[in-house]
Amino acid sequence: MASKKIELDHKDMVHDSAIDYYGKRLATASSDSTVKIVNIGAATAPSQVLATLSGHYGPVWRVAWAHPKYGTILASCGYDGRVIIWKEDARGNWSQAHVFPDHKSSVNSIAWAPWTFVLPVHDDGRISILTMRPDGGWDTGTIERAHPVGATAISWAPATALGSLAGSGELVCLQARLWRV
Repeated sequence: MASKKIELDHKDMVHDSAIDYYGKRLATASSDSTVKIVNIGAATAPSQVLATLSGHYGPVWRVAWAHPKYGTILASCGYDGRVIIWKEDARGNWSQAHVFPDHKSSVNSIAWAPWTFVLPVHDDGRISILTMRPDGGWDTGTIERAHPVGATAISWAPATALGSLAGSGELVCLQARLWRV
């Protein structure tokens, strides 16, 4: 497999990257407080920074793409305790669709569920459950003391029919602890 050099133009360390559903774009999270969207689609064409997303007030730890059936949506989280939902319009312009600024500590990880949930994980051990409503608004829930010493990673159970894994609800893995939400 041939390698391809990708120019990101970040001014500081890159902490995370995620390739979109189609393998055409890369999102990166950096200590320079930005998220970059990079075109990586064609194997022979040079990569190109399509957008620089600013809105965090400190290092950005993670980025995660939503499933494309919800549009072109990306979530980012960072040291500033913010979770930002970014949305691309039809002309390729990115904007903040929603900002969750009420976290009191660093948000270390995020993951999209197959059903439009975002799970941010906090330094203080809480998990937030952010759910998109049909009207485009968001509801927020919290699992307090999900991990007493904080957590740095989270993932959802595989995308299967609701309740088919082990009864009702969805399983979430938080650093080797399972939670049903």
